[in-house]
Amino acid sequence: MSEATDSCRFIYKDPNWPIEARVNDLLSHMSLKEKVGQMTCTENPAASPSTIKDLSIVERIAAATALELRATGTNFSVAPCVAVMRDPRWGRCYESFSEDSEIVSAMASAVVGYQGIPPEGHPNGYPYVAGRTKVIACAKHFVGDGGTEFGLMEGNTVSSFEDLERIHMKPYLDCLAHGVSTIMPSYTSWNGTRMHGHCFLLTDILKEKLGFKGFLLSDWEGIDTICEPYRADYRHCVLTSVNAGVDMNMEPLRYEEYFETLISLVESGEIPMSRIDDAVKRILKVKFIADLFEHPFADRSLLDMVGCKVHRELAREAVRKSLILLKNGKDPEKPFLPLDKNARRILVIGRHADDLGYQCGGWTITKYGTSGRITIGTTILEGIKEAVGEHSEVIYEQNPSSATFEGLEFSYAIVVVGEPTYAEGRGYNVELKIPFDGANVINMVAERVPTLVVLISGRPLVLEPELLEKMDALVAAWCQGVKERE
Repeated sequence: MSEATDSCRFIYKDPNWPIEARVNDLLSHMSLKEKVGQMTCTENPAASPSTIKDLSIVERIAAATALELRATGTNFSVAPCVAVMRDPRWGRCYESFSEDSEIVSAMASAVVGYQGIPPEGHPNGYPYVAGRTKVIACAKHFVGDGGTEFGLMEGNTVSSFEDLERIHMKPYLDCLAHGVSTIMPSYTSWNGTRMHGHCFLLTDILKEKLGFKGFLLSDWEGIDTICEPYRADYRHCVLTSVNAGVDMNMEPLRYEEYFETLISLVESGEIPMSRIDDAVKRILKVKFIADLFEHPFADRSLLDMVGCKVHRELAREAVRKSLILLKNGKDPEKPFLPLDKNARRILVIGRHADDLGYQCGGWTITKYGTSGRITIGTTILEGIKEAVGEHSEVIYEQNPSSATFEGLEFSYAIVVVGEPTYAEGRGYNVELKIPFDGANVINMVAERVPTLVVLISGRPLVLEPELLEKMDALVAAWCQGVKERE
């Protein structure tokens, strides 16, 4: 049978039919096992870096990311993270755009970069993907993940519904207006009820009241958090999450068990077939909107865009605009920066000065990240050596001692300190102090040499007033990535 004849027989194969008609047609041909198969997904690694208060660059970064994802055959980005971070101890602090819901709401425009701009009159809450250079976006983690008590990773957000709506739910309204295709529930709880099993918030509020027509994708093994102790009753976890409104579950290690459990729950009547059909319709709708049936494979014509000069320049622009100058000179009338590139002798201190892994942070190469030369790029130390004059001498010490300064006179020092790499719960930081004895390193150098301190971190860290007074300049550089010249 020819493809043309096949398309005539099956409405879902004909792109000229309306999306809803194609969804209903395909659903009518599917068995229970095929439907349940749509509700299961395995590993899908992703990174969602926080960025700066520049809407245009946020959208451009998302658009560049979408292009490179499409070139590699990936049509889904688990981003943006629109958490409103209220406690810097939280291990996911750097995934949030801000502690201010207004700023996070504005940054939700990243959805436009990933998916494209919906046409005028596009229904609010209805998914939208502009074409083969765009990807399916996922707003996360619904809702209140940045507001848990004590900043705990899988903790409990205690608040009234009014505060939850005003602070943490607000960015999702903007995501819905931009046509976000998927939303991911949080590992956290709201007033004691796990989000992956919260029917009121997932179905009554998000789907029915706010009109979200895309699908809900669980976090990695997120449904397992429903039971205490963890995974104690897997059948209950599956039952509760699906009936609460989770449409697709990310169960990479137990997908076969999930598949069989869900079928059993439907056959027993504990999960109605209407709920399965609703979930599958939502999933198929997004796939049709993203043209995955017409174009399921990578677009090789986009390969030249991967790591292209334009995208690298965009990354450099983001780095420049994200730097925050917190101090510039002990005397306001005598700024310490800019530094003299032709200085005779420059001292560079700190393990973060010559470590690509620390510059990149978590969710780089591996989930938690790691130190060392993890990829191709320029460390801060290498960038300094490239930038200074040919007659300038650059001396580097990872850990300074009194011997570092003996018999040598330095024009100035650049001390680079910061956090280790981390993600999620491993990033929980009670005291918010600079790790690796960073304060003592700064103190030792700043007492002897005019000093610029560069702080590499995924969140604000504590600097005691006495230490701040000793340094001449301070820059919060965050996690800058692999290119560090400017």
